[in-house]
Amino acid sequence: VQLQASGGGLVQAGGSLRLSCAASGRDFSRDNMGWFRQAPGKEREFVGIIRWIIGSTDYADSVKGRFTISRDNAKNTVYLQMNKLKPEDTAVYYCAAGGYGGSRATYEYWGQGTLVTVSS
Repeated sequence: VQLQASGGGLVQAGGSLRLSCAASGRDFSRDNMGWFRQAPGKEREFVGIIRWIIGSTDYADSVKGRFTISRDNAKNTVYLQMNKLKPEDTAVYYCAAGGYGGSRATYEYWGQGTLVTVSS
Protein backbone atom coordinates (compact mmCIF):
# COMPACT_ATOMS: atom_id res chain seq x y z
CA VAL A 1 0.00 0.00 0.00
CA GLN A 2 1.47 3.32 -1.05
CA LEU A 3 0.48 6.98 -1.18
CA GLN A 4 2.52 9.06 -3.60
CA ALA A 5 2.27 12.83 -3.20
CA SER A 6 3.43 15.09 -6.01
CA GLY A 7 3.02 18.57 -7.41
CA GLY A 8 5.05 20.60 -4.95
CA GLY A 9 7.43 23.31 -6.01
CA LEU A 10 8.37 26.95 -5.76
CA VAL A 11 5.67 29.57 -6.29
CA GLN A 12 5.34 33.27 -5.64
CA ALA A 13 2.96 34.58 -3.04
CA GLY A 14 -0.52 34.85 -4.49
CA GLY A 15 0.08 31.98 -6.86
CA SER A 16 -1.45 28.53 -7.08
CA LEU A 17 -0.37 24.91 -6.99
CA ARG A 18 -2.22 21.64 -7.20
CA LEU A 19 -0.91 18.69 -5.28
CA SER A 20 -1.85 15.13 -6.12
CA CYS A 21 -1.86 12.04 -3.99
CA ALA A 22 -2.01 8.78 -5.91
CA ALA A 23 -2.90 5.71 -3.91
CA SER A 24 -1.93 2.20 -4.90
CA GLY A 25 -2.10 -1.23 -3.41
CA ARG A 26 -5.75 -1.18 -2.53
CA ASP A 27 -8.99 0.70 -3.13
CA PHE A 28 -9.16 3.88 -1.05
CA SER A 29 -12.59 4.97 -2.27
CA ARG A 30 -14.11 4.16 1.14
CA ASP A 31 -11.42 5.95 3.13
CA ASN A 32 -11.31 9.48 4.39
CA MET A 33 -8.31 11.21 2.88
CA GLY A 34 -6.45 13.96 4.69
CA TRP A 35 -3.78 16.51 3.92
CA PHE A 36 -1.30 17.67 6.53
CA ARG A 37 1.73 19.92 6.38
CA GLN A 38 4.88 20.43 8.36
CA ALA A 39 6.87 23.62 8.28
CA PRO A 40 10.52 23.65 9.40
CA GLY A 41 10.75 23.46 13.16
CA LYS A 42 7.02 23.01 13.62
CA GLU A 43 4.62 20.20 14.35
CA ARG A 44 2.78 18.50 11.51
CA GLU A 45 -0.60 20.18 11.26
CA PHE A 46 -3.94 19.36 9.72
CA VAL A 47 -4.80 21.07 6.45
CA GLY A 48 -8.02 19.40 5.39
CA ILE A 49 -9.97 16.20 4.87
CA ILE A 50 -12.30 14.77 2.27
CA ARG A 51 -14.60 12.03 3.52
CA TRP A 52 -15.57 9.04 1.45
CA ILE A 53 -19.24 9.52 2.28
CA ILE A 54 -20.67 12.24 0.01
CA GLY A 55 -17.21 13.72 -0.36
CA SER A 56 -17.72 16.29 2.35
CA THR A 57 -14.72 18.39 3.28
CA ASP A 58 -13.35 20.28 6.25
CA TYR A 59 -10.39 22.62 6.39
CA ALA A 60 -8.13 24.27 8.89
CA ASP A 61 -9.04 27.88 9.47
CA SER A 62 -5.68 28.97 8.08
CA VAL A 63 -6.48 27.61 4.61
CA LYS A 64 -10.26 27.86 4.48
CA GLY A 65 -11.42 29.70 1.38
CA ARG A 66 -8.04 29.25 -0.35
CA PHE A 67 -7.52 25.48 -0.47
CA THR A 68 -9.85 22.87 -1.94
CA ILE A 69 -9.64 19.10 -1.65
CA SER A 70 -11.18 16.83 -4.25
CA ARG A 71 -10.93 13.19 -5.15
CA ASP A 72 -11.21 11.00 -8.21
CA ASN A 73 -12.06 7.52 -6.96
CA ALA A 74 -11.70 6.04 -10.42
CA LYS A 75 -8.05 7.10 -10.37
CA ASN A 76 -7.58 6.44 -6.63
CA THR A 77 -6.25 9.98 -6.41
CA VAL A 78 -6.87 12.94 -4.14
CA TYR A 79 -6.03 16.54 -4.99
CA LEU A 80 -5.24 19.64 -2.99
CA GLN A 81 -5.80 22.83 -4.96
CA MET A 82 -3.99 25.69 -3.26
CA ASN A 83 -4.79 29.25 -4.31
CA LYS A 84 -3.69 32.63 -3.01
CA LEU A 85 -0.62 31.04 -1.48
CA LYS A 86 1.19 32.83 1.29
CA PRO A 87 4.79 32.48 2.52
CA GLU A 88 3.41 30.90 5.70
CA ASP A 89 2.05 28.05 3.56
CA THR A 90 5.63 26.91 2.97
CA ALA A 91 5.90 23.35 4.25
CA VAL A 92 6.18 19.72 3.31
CA TYR A 93 2.70 18.54 2.48
CA TYR A 94 1.60 15.00 3.27
CA CYS A 95 -1.44 13.04 2.24
CA ALA A 96 -2.85 10.42 4.54
CA ALA A 97 -5.61 7.85 4.41
CA GLY A 98 -7.97 6.11 6.76
CA GLY A 99 -8.27 8.69 9.50
CA TYR A 100 -10.84 10.95 11.08
CA GLY A 101 -10.78 14.71 11.09
CA GLY A 102 -7.61 16.45 12.08
CA SER A 103 -6.13 13.83 14.35
CA ARG A 104 -2.84 12.56 12.90
CA ALA A 105 -2.90 9.47 15.09
CA THR A 106 -6.03 8.15 13.41
CA TYR A 107 -4.51 8.00 9.93
CA GLU A 108 -3.15 4.59 9.00
CA TYR A 109 -1.36 5.36 5.73
CA TRP A 110 0.94 8.27 4.89
CA GLY A 111 2.58 9.54 1.74
CA GLN A 112 6.20 10.64 1.61
CA GLY A 113 5.48 14.36 1.38
CA THR A 114 6.04 17.00 -1.26
CA LEU A 115 7.70 20.35 -0.59
CA VAL A 116 5.85 23.59 -1.27
CA THR A 117 7.85 26.80 -1.06
CA VAL A 118 6.10 30.15 -1.33
CA SER A 119 8.32 33.15 -1.90
CA SER A 120 7.34 36.65 -0.86
